Amino acid sequence: MKFIVSSSALLKQLSSINGVVTNNPVVPILENFLFEINNSTLTITASDLETSMITELPVEAKENGRIAAPARILLETLKNLPDQPVTFTIDEETYTIEISSSNGRYKLSGENATDFPRVPVVQGANAIEIPSNALARAINKTIFAVSNDELRPAMTGIFVQLRFDSVTFVATDGHRLLRYRRTDVATTQEASLIIPRKAFTLLKSTLPSEATAVRMEFNQSNAFFSFDNIRMICRLIDERYPDYENVIPVQNPNKLVIDRQDLLSSVKRISIYSNKTTHQIRLKLNGSELHVSAEDLDFSNEANERLTCQYEGEDMEIGFNAKFLMEMLNNLDSDEITFELSTPNRAGLLMPIVNEDSENVLMLVMPVMLNNYV
Repeated sequence: MKFIVSSSALLKQLSSINGVVTNNPVVPILENFLFEINNSTLTITASDLETSMITELPVEAKENGRIAAPARILLETLKNLPDQPVTFTIDEETYTIEISSSNGRYKLSGENATDFPRVPVVQGANAIEIPSNALARAINKTIFAVSNDELRPAMTGIFVQLRFDSVTFVATDGHRLLRYRRTDVATTQEASLIIPRKAFTLLKSTLPSEATAVRMEFNQSNAFFSFDNIRMICRLIDERYPDYENVIPVQNPNKLVIDRQDLLSSVKRISIYSNKTTHQIRLKLNGSELHVSAEDLDFSNEANERLTCQYEGEDMEIGFNAKFLMEMLNNLDSDEITFELSTPNRAGLLMPIVNEDSENVLMLVMPVMLNNYV
């Protein structure tokens, strides 16, 4: 089997799906890309059993065939070649791959393509379409709050809730919760599914920046995404997601409105002086002033700042993890944000003053117990 392809075009396609390939896979052949040629079209598959990504590109070929090619050495070779046509000559008996370019010849050892796991087919699936920029925004707004706790597998993915009038993306790690809802995407059949973090991370890195329709299909066990010449199939997390709506407090009489960048900058500076284990900072609300402070008793470090704000409610003090607060503030776009609070031991809600068209963003963060320092 022989085919000719542009080195840069092949590198681009391999790079887009290479994130699936793991260093120490359960099955050794998964360290390879699966190359399949059919009617002058090269189909490349990467898989880790849980997630598979497939891409296609045209090549010059007179015959069809299949081979598993080692991912790492192939990528490194192409990265160091200038843009030029390269010829792949494959011996289907010894699984030897020879790459010929104007610079020289490179020989590497492939594997039998029949040993590569079969990619699941999404049959009897429901489908929706979502713009790529909307999907990327939903992933960016939620993925940083996904849990790493393997003992709670449901929370290691993003919960996608499809409704007749909206689609909602939810992520939580038990300390904070992100809810991102779009009203410009709907479905004819309501459903809920949990997409693994890795699948959405890979998707985020390959989604085109310009608005492109992404087709999403799903059944009981898998989700299938397709756009341009990329396809991705991932196994769903088969668990029950926590009832996140019950966690969001409804009665929040204390409302703080403040410039997002001012608060973020202050928290960044004050957090330098916080305890390196708890990352605790203290917010003290009094009239139209917000006092931000932190102290590390182990090293006698302390800092405090005063910010002007609009505040309606009772005077109160509440503690938060500075790292969580900074991440959430960084992921809001609005110039001004509102912070809704009830009591020092109940969750606070962070929201933009103005939401973008057709979207609604809500961020919940749990407080931390305040140290009784003066």
